[in-house]
Amino acid sequence: MAKNLLIVESPAKAKTINKYLGKDFQVLASYGHVRDLVPKEGAVDPEHGFAMRYDLIEKNQKHVEAIAKAAKGAEGIYLATDPDREGEAISWHIVEILKERGLLKDKALHRVVFTEITPRAIKEAMTKPRQIAGDLVDAQQARRALDYLVGFNLSPVLWRKVQRGLSAGRVQSPALRMIVEREELIEAFVAREYWSIEAECAHPSQAFTAKLTRLDGKKFEQFTVTDGDTAEAARSRIVAAANGALHVTDVVSKERKRRPAPPFTTSTLQQEAARKLGFTTSRTMRVAQKLYEGVAIGDEGTVGLITYMRTDSVNLSGDALTEIRDVIARDFGTRSLPDKPNFYQTKSKNAQEAHEAIRPSSALRTPAQVARHLDDDGRRLYELIWKRAVACQMVPATLNTVSVDLAAGSEHTFRASGTTVVFPGFLAVYEEGKDQKAAEDEDEGRKLPLMKTGERVPLERIHADQHFTEPPPRFSEASLVKTLEEYGIGRPSTYASIIQTLQFRKYVELESRRFRPTDVGRAVSNFLSSHFTRYVDYDFTAKLEDELDAVSRGEEEWVPLMQRFWGPFKELVADKIESVDRSQATGARELGTDPKTGKPVSVRLGRYGPYAAIGSTAEDAEDKPKFASLRPGQSMHTITLEDALELFLMPRQLGEDKGEEVSVGIGRFGPFAKRGSVYASLKKEDDPYTIDLARAVFLIEEKEEIARNRIIKEFQGSDIQVLNGRYGPYLSDGKLNGKIPKDREPASLTLEEAQKLMEETGKPARGRFGKKTAAKKAPAKKAAPAKKVAKKAAKKTAKKAATKKTAKKAAKKAAKKSVAKAPVSVARDTDDAPF
Repeated sequence: MAKNLLIVESPAKAKTINKYLGKDFQVLASYGHVRDLVPKEGAVDPEHGFAMRYDLIEKNQKHVEAIAKAAKGAEGIYLATDPDREGEAISWHIVEILKERGLLKDKALHRVVFTEITPRAIKEAMTKPRQIAGDLVDAQQARRALDYLVGFNLSPVLWRKVQRGLSAGRVQSPALRMIVEREELIEAFVAREYWSIEAECAHPSQAFTAKLTRLDGKKFEQFTVTDGDTAEAARSRIVAAANGALHVTDVVSKERKRRPAPPFTTSTLQQEAARKLGFTTSRTMRVAQKLYEGVAIGDEGTVGLITYMRTDSVNLSGDALTEIRDVIARDFGTRSLPDKPNFYQTKSKNAQEAHEAIRPSSALRTPAQVARHLDDDGRRLYELIWKRAVACQMVPATLNTVSVDLAAGSEHTFRASGTTVVFPGFLAVYEEGKDQKAAEDEDEGRKLPLMKTGERVPLERIHADQHFTEPPPRFSEASLVKTLEEYGIGRPSTYASIIQTLQFRKYVELESRRFRPTDVGRAVSNFLSSHFTRYVDYDFTAKLEDELDAVSRGEEEWVPLMQRFWGPFKELVADKIESVDRSQATGARELGTDPKTGKPVSVRLGRYGPYAAIGSTAEDAEDKPKFASLRPGQSMHTITLEDALELFLMPRQLGEDKGEEVSVGIGRFGPFAKRGSVYASLKKEDDPYTIDLARAVFLIEEKEEIARNRIIKEFQGSDIQVLNGRYGPYLSDGKLNGKIPKDREPASLTLEEAQKLMEETGKPARGRFGKKTAAKKAPAKKAAPAKKVAKKAAKKTAKKAATKKTAKKAAKKAAKKSVAKAPVSVARDTDDAPF
């Protein structure tokens, strides 16, 4: 058995490191977190110093057992989990488990940290072991406890007031608020008309366009001209004044430098991968993890290709700088190499400078050299990281911008600009992407002909163009990550999980790669913003993050931080459970009156989503209201009365076919067509409000054809049938379904064979229309003596009577209870676990 045990988080990393350390070491993986809070009420106890109850994560139990077994026979134990708060906490949990089992007596315990998986980095880390950093563990525990307390207390309020199954998170809720507020801005936006005027110049050496900058001696701004008549009148005046040509009045040439962007941090990598590769944040992190943990590179064996991908730092090690500078000199020439390395300032308050930015573990491994060893995603992401790291150490690009003013008479002026690259510098390798182009970006790469003051430039034509202002764009993954980082909400390792949680909960949907909040998402966000304002406030959330960072640096204690948060939060939860009206919480709207019945028309959020109602939904209403689900793409926040009334046109009568009425309607399982007693579901592409008779008949007959082909064989005098199913032929008698051997022709079965197969393989029929099966009976117990039975019955009767008397008291008590049970799911690397 090996003398030493080294524990990492992932099996891929274990496999890579095992090759570097030799036979004296056994390398095992914990497979991420080994323990988490028990998923029930009371896992965090505020009354006893926020004591936390942990339990082994079931799926990782066998890995913990393997670690315990190896630890028993090892002389030294090395904890080499990831170099961040989460990794530190995993090491601490492993130590706690081993302590509980008495496996650490007389054993050397070492914490080793490395940010790249290369032989040099691993060997160097092994020579510099340290103890587990208690401050980092405290910060992670505080973060986990906060997320638990918010989720376990706020989610049940949403269940009662908005809709069952909803969740609220400490960081996910402010992120949702951002998306909802952007949507509300878009809806409130009123477009403004404006006109631009351009001159098309026919210069002998090269045609170009120029924009109007002065009109009638005054500066021409965006809203100087706001209607077509005024634009046409202005254009006519300019044409008359120009008399077929513009005159050059000024030529300005200005040289400027553009500096390269710093090397990647987690958030900037996520942003660029979204812009340039179309990757989601979770996909980026998944691919980066593989590159970090190790890839088989020919004769070199398995090597980690990039440094650790969860970092706020833009720092680069001395060795990395030397290697990158060698590559620049070799591949791009010494002119592209600055005299000294470029250094960048880390924006994050809590960045650990001992960590590095995300970079290739060796810049000498060019994208071309490793491409054949990587899949397409790995190749593209590695190339992006390599180029950014190399470009950040190159000289700035030198750009030259030429601006030319051209006069049309004495009152009107146009300007044309063009920017050319004098020396590319870092642009020879890489240029950072942008979410939105700035005005100066339009001039880049545009070259103007050589012009001098006083020169006459022939005029081709002058045209006026109509424009309308546009609302702010919805957030993309890149712009949302950027905004979260700017506000200080969440941390790099959590952005992917925040976005995943919002999508998983169906609070947001991706539409053309932009986030649109759903009606449920808006109801949750508006409810929290109205009633838990402080806890979705951007500044409050960011301040809390800063305080957690202060705990990780040892500047603050975690328990007082928790106490400051918990007291006011607990009181507010208790108050809102009692005081908030449900219809107000869901964002219900009254749209107007139904002209046919005179009853109110409203939209509400129900158990199965948003719906419209005609009539009062109050319990004491005389007539039952009519309900209709909203159509895909409709929102209860923007739907009009006319749109809502259209929803009640169902069922639609389409006409007759084969002497029977054909109609279309919307039922529990979605839209359907009907002829006689035959129903057929509409396809995704079919709209029940526009479908015609021919299409409806086609769907019905298609359904009938499937039904006709469903029965392979029937047996006279028996309920058993041989049927064609979704997964192949099977037996059924309506209550039980039986299997048919693969090597047996279904149509050739006899009744006796079918009966035998049903006895051997028959299981209760399940599915959309299957009957519910009876619950299994409990094993029979021995009969109790008559006296005991009588005594038990008397107790039961007394208990029932007592229950009736105390029912109201119990209900009130339950309502006041601030902590309700809610399901918890566990996520690695998240400050905002999806409760």
